Amino acid sequence: MSFEGDFQTIYTKFKLHFYGEIFGNWTAREAALTTVETFCMEVIYAMRRPTINEFANFIKISQPNAAYKVNNLTRKGFLRKIRSQKDKREYFLEVTDKYLEYLDIENSYMHKVLERLESRFTKTQLEELDNMLKIISSELMPEIPDFQNRKREA
Repeated sequence: MSFEGDFQTIYTKFKLHFYGEIFGNWTAREAALTTVETFCMEVIYAMRRPTINEFANFIKISQPNAAYKVNNLTRKGFLRKIRSQKDKREYFLEVTDKYLEYLDIENSYMHKVLERLESRFTKTQLEELDNMLKIISSELMPEIPDFQNRKREA
């Protein structure tokens, strides 16, 4: 079996679908987000309300460069900075509804594929797949923190 090839194919298909949708609607979105800004927003969204420093450190850019990107994304209405109640010098980055609508392009295809999984496989097979995915995420990808269950101050 070629797990690597099969996994790469699935990952590539998700990316290609997303890129096809983004670029297919580029004229409507051109003024909205650049490609680099799209990637920055994906990281910020996945990190679940990071600080500017956390964002900068994660993508390995300088704090001033991160602040510049954050300010552009805030100005465009895709991001807001929420002042920390504990440390007034610190801000949490939070995506806006405008970005969540933009993100629906990616998520709608994922949901379509998940619906197809549910209709194609048995409950036992789906439970086994779910278990494998949890192991992959929690044990086999230690380089990437699990931001999904991250709790941040309000």
